[in-house]
Amino acid sequence: MTASGAVLAPPARPRPASSLPQIVLAVVCGGYATGAAFGWGSEKLALIMGDFGLSAAALAAAVSCVLYARRHHSRFRPAWLLFAVSSAMAGIGNGIWGWYEVVLEAPVPSPSVADFCFLLFAPPAIVGLLVLAKRPVTRAGWVCLALDAWLIGGSLLTLSWSLALAHNAHFQGQTVAQGALSLAYPLLDIVLVSMVLALHFKRSSAHRSAINTAIAALALTVLCDALFTSPLLREHYRSGQILDAGWFAGSMLLAYAPWVAARCGTDSAGDAFTRATRRAAVPPGTRPIAGSLAALTPYLAAAVCTLGILLNVLDGRRIDHVVLFTGCTVVLALVVRQGIMLVDNITLTRELAQKENHFRSLVQGSSDVIMIAAPTGVLRYVSPAASGVYGRDAEDLVGSELASLIHPEDLGRVVHEVRRFLAADPEAEPTTRIECRFRAGGGRPGGEEWLNVESTVNRHEGGLIFNSRDVTERVRLQAQLQHNASHDALTDLPNRALFTERVSQAVSGRRSSDHDTAVLYIDLDGFKQVNDTIGHQAGDELLIQAARRLAESVRAGDIAARLGGDEFAALITGDGSHDRTSREFRVHEIADRLRIRLSEPYRIDGQDVRVAASIGVAFAEPGVTPAGLMRNADLAMYRAKQAGKGRVELYAPQMQADVVRRSEIATRLRTALHDGEFALLHQPVVELASGRITAVAAQARWRSAQGILFTPAEFLRVGERGQAVADDGERTAELGRWQLEEAVEQAARRHHAGHAVCVAVRLSARRLLDRKLPPRSIETLLARHGLPSGSLLLELSDSDPRIPLDELERRLAALRRLGVRIALDGFGSGYAAISALRRLPIDVLRLDRGLVDGVVESARLHKITAGLLRIAGDLGLQSVADGVDRPEQVSALRAMGCTHGQGMAFSGPLDEHRLRRALGIGGYPLPGLLPEGREMVLSSAVPAARRASGPREPGGGARLGELPRRLTTGEVPAGPDAISHPPLRSNSETPVPPT
Repeated sequence: MTASGAVLAPPARPRPASSLPQIVLAVVCGGYATGAAFGWGSEKLALIMGDFGLSAAALAAAVSCVLYARRHHSRFRPAWLLFAVSSAMAGIGNGIWGWYEVVLEAPVPSPSVADFCFLLFAPPAIVGLLVLAKRPVTRAGWVCLALDAWLIGGSLLTLSWSLALAHNAHFQGQTVAQGALSLAYPLLDIVLVSMVLALHFKRSSAHRSAINTAIAALALTVLCDALFTSPLLREHYRSGQILDAGWFAGSMLLAYAPWVAARCGTDSAGDAFTRATRRAAVPPGTRPIAGSLAALTPYLAAAVCTLGILLNVLDGRRIDHVVLFTGCTVVLALVVRQGIMLVDNITLTRELAQKENHFRSLVQGSSDVIMIAAPTGVLRYVSPAASGVYGRDAEDLVGSELASLIHPEDLGRVVHEVRRFLAADPEAEPTTRIECRFRAGGGRPGGEEWLNVESTVNRHEGGLIFNSRDVTERVRLQAQLQHNASHDALTDLPNRALFTERVSQAVSGRRSSDHDTAVLYIDLDGFKQVNDTIGHQAGDELLIQAARRLAESVRAGDIAARLGGDEFAALITGDGSHDRTSREFRVHEIADRLRIRLSEPYRIDGQDVRVAASIGVAFAEPGVTPAGLMRNADLAMYRAKQAGKGRVELYAPQMQADVVRRSEIATRLRTALHDGEFALLHQPVVELASGRITAVAAQARWRSAQGILFTPAEFLRVGERGQAVADDGERTAELGRWQLEEAVEQAARRHHAGHAVCVAVRLSARRLLDRKLPPRSIETLLARHGLPSGSLLLELSDSDPRIPLDELERRLAALRRLGVRIALDGFGSGYAAISALRRLPIDVLRLDRGLVDGVVESARLHKITAGLLRIAGDLGLQSVADGVDRPEQVSALRAMGCTHGQGMAFSGPLDEHRLRRALGIGGYPLPGLLPEGREMVLSSAVPAARRASGPREPGGGARLGELPRRLTTGEVPAGPDAISHPPLRSNSETPVPPT
């Protein structure tokens, strides 16, 4: 068989049912026939077996048919019940016959009750055969069925009448009842034989085995009846003879007939397939013998009728009126039937031609390709649509093998599906769908290629019908959609989902033991500035070039991906090395090469753009999950950015501990905000010319469970840099809102108490631009608490150059219209800058504490500070020096022209009670302004204040209930240790949070 034939080769036939019942039936019938042939050994036993044995067999058939009809509810159930009635009549008749011969030992009267029972055998059987027959669907079909039955019955009647029945009709030596009985038996047998023959050619296709068995049983019974009614055998018939074996076998076959369908499973997929293969095995152009005999039945019946008339003529007898009448009716019936069939054939031929034209138009006009494959796999028909779909003429494809047109990689799958489909039940699965690649010819625009073809497959005479369509574009679209779902749209690199899948395969798959497999997490430093300065289109071009460089730089077998934004990643597969030092050196070398390559200038729109690359590296250590591996690489990347950017960092467990610590800090910050654990302190701002307190700076403190105050500086830094948990920025904003509201409220109460002093609140420029803090909200806050205009000073603490100065300028101008004064914090450090000083409406400049710390010791720093103070003076701005902790700093700053100072040289942060006491005093003594002899003593004010504040707690916090003694008494200690103390710093921040 060719390869194509293998595609359509049917699977092995189902195993046949067990033959044990047939063997048992043959043994029983053979044993009875053997006993009847040898006379059963005695005349008495022969009578018993010939009468009661036949009665038992007939009753067994009746019981068997009734049991089957009760268990199986089908449209043939009435037929089996009628056969049961027929068998019961035969059993009762044989029983009555035996009663006379065996029990009464008397001859059976004629006619007797047994004869009436035997006569009632035929009518139920005839009706049962009608039930089993295939029901005609048209009125002409019913007429033809009746005519066929009469043709068969009339022919048999003509033949029988000519041979024997004419002699019996003269009733010579018989009574009328005996003569009628002698005619009734053969006439009923003729009718029964007619139905048997008619049913044999018109039986239903369902339960074929059972119907055939029932027909054989009735045919055998009718044959025995015909032999019994013949004059030659009836005169010498005795019960128990060989003729009884035929009746016995007929009853046993009828008892076995209904169970053939249940035992063989005629409705199973195996028998359905057997019928299909048998129909497919018929060569084209041939007809089954059964179909030919069915067509010849009317003519055979007419021939039998003619034979009966010829027998009368050849014997020299006068043609009997019965024979003549019957022959004429048979001929008339044949003519009528032929007329009906002729009209019916003309109608069917016309309808067939119309349907053929209709379906031919559908097939030839369809855009789908319709192909019919023979059982050998050779294409017998191909529709004209093949020219447009496959680029081949239909005539060229006809005669070719189907397997030669299917892609070799798909052929095995197609063969498996076809064989499975052929083995399935046609009713349960009438069609199937096969998708494969099909060879296209050179007639297509793209030349010869493989097309993706989807075919709906149906069975057809042992072969298959393929209704095929080209789905190449759909397959390409699906592949493109799948690619887009797993790749980045901008760079065409694998996206986060696909990269995570590859990492999972590397960690949990066959490479799970390769602990030198690593993930590189890459972030482009300065990319946001590129977007803000050059534009997003240039940023996209930079990402495309960076992706190209990354894909070109990784090794073969490694995977590069874009995770989103300016974040990329690479999966570096291991080489099986277990040496930790060598694997770290190897991966670090790869990562550093990527960093250098990604940090090279990018040529965009004719100009060079530079960004750096921060890379975090994490190894697939034992027990790490894919998500954990990527998280570790991400943490290492953030550590690289914190360490200065443009570098490579390897993951260390301490990084995860830092994350946990920041999370704990955020949690404690939320708890402190909700539980009201924050307190607001105020540090005096002193005018350096007079020592008068002109303002107070509000500072938030956290009161721990031990009563120690700590600054939230670490919390604020975490929130501002975005290194905490997702909601930490919101918590920081909430803390800023609380500090502003609390400072305004306390300042209003002080104003009402007679202490009209300005309050300074530090606020980042980023928070000031937050939409959640509109300008009207500050005006509402001032109006609600009745704080006079000019009593609120906002210190801008943000020096990020990416903050839009235009928007910030508009916001500050709106605040100044409300009477709010603006201070620029940290002037002289970072980016705070000249651009901000030039653009923004500023009232006060706060010098950075880094300038104040070394203003006395460093001449260079002294000149820088003096220059900045001259700028402030030339602009007409007030200046505030932050972190003034020593008297000599006070003198130096005052000599440079600084107007105000804040620090431990005057006072630390005070609670509300001590602040009001200090405001009541009004100011602080300044060096150089006291009577002579006191200036050196005043230099010890800071250590005196430190000693008066009591013991320091760990972390530098001061107890809320303590106040430097010099604020209450104005006394300061003197002595030789007054100037020997080390320089002190401001306690405005506690560097270590509580643990």
